[in-house]
Amino acid sequence: MWMLVAVGSAFIFGLAGLAMKISQMRGGSNAALLLALYISGTVGFAVHGAVSGSLAGLFADWRIWVAGAVIGAGSAWGNAVFMKALAYGPASLTSPLVNMNIILVILMGTWVYHEPITRGELSGVALLLLAVVLIAIRRKESYTIKERTWGLYVAAGIFLFSLRNGGLKVTEELQLDGTLILLAAYLLSALWFLPPILREQDVTARRTGWRWGLLAGVFSYGGLQLYAMALATGKASLAAPIFATNALVIALGAILIYKERLTPLQTAAFVCTMAGLIIIRL
Repeated sequence: MWMLVAVGSAFIFGLAGLAMKISQMRGGSNAALLLALYISGTVGFAVHGAVSGSLAGLFADWRIWVAGAVIGAGSAWGNAVFMKALAYGPASLTSPLVNMNIILVILMGTWVYHEPITRGELSGVALLLLAVVLIAIRRKESYTIKERTWGLYVAAGIFLFSLRNGGLKVTEELQLDGTLILLAAYLLSALWFLPPILREQDVTARRTGWRWGLLAGVFSYGGLQLYAMALATGKASLAAPIFATNALVIALGAILIYKERLTPLQTAAFVCTMAGLIIIRL
């Protein structure tokens, strides 16, 4: 059951990334996009908490807000430094390297929390990680890096995204409510992205970013909520790499919408993903 939840988390979170890509392609404001994403995500987690009856505990434990601040910083600042890294280096190197934060989550699950992992599961994880790398490669892109700061931004991105993805595993082990932590994280992230939108002058770009950001936030809420559930019922060493394949959903969605052809590398990534999931399931 946990594996279906993990696959669902990757698919739904991938739709959030696809909505962000569409906003970018249509000239949407990044400031409006991110603010709207975190606002609608906050509402999603708040409604979930209210329905489940856990919302009243939001201020009952100070650790929820500390964890929310850490995970929120990993999410908000991770997105910020990732965009900075893309400005200095090629996406074909930046994206797969930043996604290597998943390896830190895997190591934490196996070494810190002593989650058993078989050779078959390890092989499946390797295939999923290979898929994440292949899906990000663009053959026509230059690999020349002119700024040394690119490496610093990539390293910061790896660390920050590991706070988001690995932080949920830590809080699960501490038996803290994942929904409340994500609610605090998204609320604090929304406050972080509020000042930039006040300086936005392009009304059309702001409207486009806002519209797609609201949709992205709904999918982001759903994906991370399922990811937290997968961590609670399965292994972080397996759930994390499955979650990372959300990049494949973004790529396939862009192919369908913008009529791009599936490249050999993207085909190989899809095959690796399916093979990795099957091997893990066996």
